[in-house]
Amino acid sequence: MTFRAAVLRSYEAKFTVEDVRLNTGPTHGELLVRIAGCGMCRTDLAVRRSAGRSPLPAVLGHEGAGTVVETGGPDTGPRVGDHVVLSFDSCGQCRNCLRAAPAYCDSFAALNLFGGREEHPARFTDATGGALAPRWFGQSSFAEYALVPARNAVVVDPALPVELLGPLGCGFLTGAGAILNTFGAGPGDTVAVLGAGPVGLAAVMAATAAGAVTVAVDRNPVRLALAERFGATPLPATTPALPDRIRRLTDGGARYALDTTASPHLINDALRALRPTGHLALAARLHTPLSLEVGTLDRGRGISHLCEGDAVPGVLIPRLTALWQAGLFPFEQLIRTYPLADIDRAEQDCEAGRVVKPVLLPDRTGHPHD
Repeated sequence: MTFRAAVLRSYEAKFTVEDVRLNTGPTHGELLVRIAGCGMCRTDLAVRRSAGRSPLPAVLGHEGAGTVVETGGPDTGPRVGDHVVLSFDSCGQCRNCLRAAPAYCDSFAALNLFGGREEHPARFTDATGGALAPRWFGQSSFAEYALVPARNAVVVDPALPVELLGPLGCGFLTGAGAILNTFGAGPGDTVAVLGAGPVGLAAVMAATAAGAVTVAVDRNPVRLALAERFGATPLPATTPALPDRIRRLTDGGARYALDTTASPHLINDALRALRPTGHLALAARLHTPLSLEVGTLDRGRGISHLCEGDAVPGVLIPRLTALWQAGLFPFEQLIRTYPLADIDRAEQDCEAGRVVKPVLLPDRTGHPHD
């Protein structure tokens, strides 16, 4: 079949929306999904800065959601007509997958970063037959259709606005999962969130829903206003003596802190803002060496890196949609939609901070949700 997709042909080029060809349908364990909407994530855009490690040309996109239109057989799981949210791929067989930690799958990089499954070789070309990189995060969902492993598709209530649900598969999953899974935060806990982007704001929403006292730090006043709307006390990143200020607002120190900025300065501030035995989790990938200041890890304080919110998508995504239906996780307020044809404008708005979470709608006219 042939359909439209956004192709990135070089690290410096704009996306081109063009015809691509899927040469075979789904085989055992696969689904063909008609994409209703796909979030744009910083991980997609980071391909431009990957120094050649990500093969091109490629169709990116890994926050897809849509409707199953074909399955690889009756025992695949989701059925034709089901609405699904697509998340990251995992093998399901390694020790971490078997211990309900698929984000730490032994094959995570191979399956998600243009490796693909050996039993499913590349079947994806452009209209002229030119090869495209294997599917990105098991999806390549900047497109009208995506061929995906059933393992990374989560069935959701068809009454939900499926075109807006894609970010629940990665960005919002990561922020909310940090609070609900990594920290297990609950009533009376104190949380500091560094960076009020899509991951940080999802964390703020989840912390408020969990009953935690939350402080949000960012340099952008618009993002801080959003964090305040969602229940956090806002603090500019330039606040003098920032760790002391966080400690005063969290009754002696935050029990948990989530950093989404990868800023060494803010990471050290976050550690200093923790109470004894407090835990700092890093959601962003570090690109430079991290030097920790003397005393930041004293008195039982700890630091770790988390991936995909320590989530089992099939468990956390339904939990988040239930919170949304209860009015406790209003993620739609972070979204602005764009037609797939306007993907370059969506990227520009994302990079400039004019939008928190762009969502691309294949073959539809976008409209603002923020």
